[in-house]
Amino acid sequence: MKTISIINLKGGVAKTISSVNVAHILAAVHGYKVLLVDNDKQGNASKIMNRHGYEAAGVAEVMTDRAIDMAAVIQHTDYEGLDIITANMNLLTANLTVMLDQSRPQQTRFRKALQQVAGQYDYCIIDNAPDINISTINALVASDDVLVPITIDDFSLDGLAELKEQIDNTREDLNPALCFRGCFITQYDRTNEADQQGEEYLKTLNEYPVFDTHIRRTAKMKPCTFERKPILVYSSRCGAAQDYKAFVKEYLEKTAAAVQEM
Repeated sequence: MKTISIINLKGGVAKTISSVNVAHILAAVHGYKVLLVDNDKQGNASKIMNRHGYEAAGVAEVMTDRAIDMAAVIQHTDYEGLDIITANMNLLTANLTVMLDQSRPQQTRFRKALQQVAGQYDYCIIDNAPDINISTINALVASDDVLVPITIDDFSLDGLAELKEQIDNTREDLNPALCFRGCFITQYDRTNEADQQGEEYLKTLNEYPVFDTHIRRTAKMKPCTFERKPILVYSSRCGAAQDYKAFVKEYLEKTAAAVQEM
């Protein structure tokens, strides 16, 4: 199972939308078995999948329960091949509880839990909060790749240096296999000169690799969240749906090429 963390310390960059749609496309288009992990106390990925609530166990219990039963926290979604571990505001308390718990390692709880089900899935997509807390550190420790969505504005690079430092530290101290696979641009307006120039500028920054595929801004994106549907289900022919398909294809090609080079 390849585990991918989607994260940016800046809000409003389509992080959750990207996590949901990457996970759905891997399952619906490529036929993979996918586990989506909602690692944000706001629970927006859970809401889009119509699985948000406080009755079922979720990420909070993964963080705090010593002998977690993964079958009790994984839920099927309405989409074949796509399961989810949900989150809600209980994750806030869970993070505090973990920080106070000195009886066992704090940073490896995701990794140990996901190892239980690694043989059941091809991919695990973790939607992370725009923050560095103990659950996001757990996600990085459990991940193979990191993908960073970015919007083009005056604050595009805010937090990127800090995030890359955290990725580097995690690689050095806890997860030598962790790879910063790259950034991808979301909410792209091809008629806006600032977006065009900003994309070209980002591609000159060697420390932050950028995918060729960008995700176009589309009027279909907001209503698809109200409908609680992935964009490919809500409007399969819109620009963003096609772009997310192309982005997943580019990611799969890049990772396959990286394996061949090893």
